[in-house]
Amino acid sequence: MKPEAVELSIVLPVFNEAQSLPVLWEELQAVLKTVEDSAEVIVVDDGSTDTSVDFVRLLQVTDSRVRLIRLAQNRGLSSALAAGLRAVRGRIVVTLDSDLQSDPRDIPLLLAQLDRWDAACGWRQARRDPWLKRISSRIANRVRAAVLGDQVRDSACSLRAMHRRCVDGLQFFDGFHRSVPALLRQAGHRVIVVPVNHRPRRFGVSHYGVRNRAWRGVVDMFGVRWLQARRLRYEAREEPPEA
Repeated sequence: MKPEAVELSIVLPVFNEAQSLPVLWEELQAVLKTVEDSAEVIVVDDGSTDTSVDFVRLLQVTDSRVRLIRLAQNRGLSSALAAGLRAVRGRIVVTLDSDLQSDPRDIPLLLAQLDRWDAACGWRQARRDPWLKRISSRIANRVRAAVLGDQVRDSACSLRAMHRRCVDGLQFFDGFHRSVPALLRQAGHRVIVVPVNHRPRRFGVSHYGVRNRAWRGVVDMFGVRWLQARRLRYEAREEPPEA
């Protein structure tokens, strides 16, 4: 039987966020009441070793909107995000972090832009991260803007809203989650950047640091630049037979 289409899909990658998920679910429920009844929340577990999956299974007992996708082992944010995006049934797609640093109350702000834009990407205007992470991200975004030629101020912000057609055209690769706005623009989509709230991490520790992402980010950036330079650009039309 063909899966039932919905209006809104929310994709939520999770890795060891058992403490954050109950709080996040309450916040999401409040937002969903004001946004759209026809919705689904796709939780993608990236090999968690805590009780994150147990909590999601409890949600599924009482809420049919919740879907659970489990990666066989921890594969990283790009893999978890791609698995969730490939499974969406919604006309509109939203992505956000599960560590409570993204604020679900910003979702309506992004959705409001989709009448005029193909995608709305968050900009964490006031970062609530440790100073070293803030500085490294600022430098990385400036270098990325120079190399890729775009003006996205916060390429790695996971809080985004887009039409389903944007998802269908995304190129998935290890590290793509750091360059979604650039990839969308390369595919010809109109992207707007919207200032969003950013909150300090409330539970646990960050899974991403300067050491484990700096070099990877550079490699990914030049990979996106390579794709950008080799994008096919041509115009063609079928000619009718001559009379």
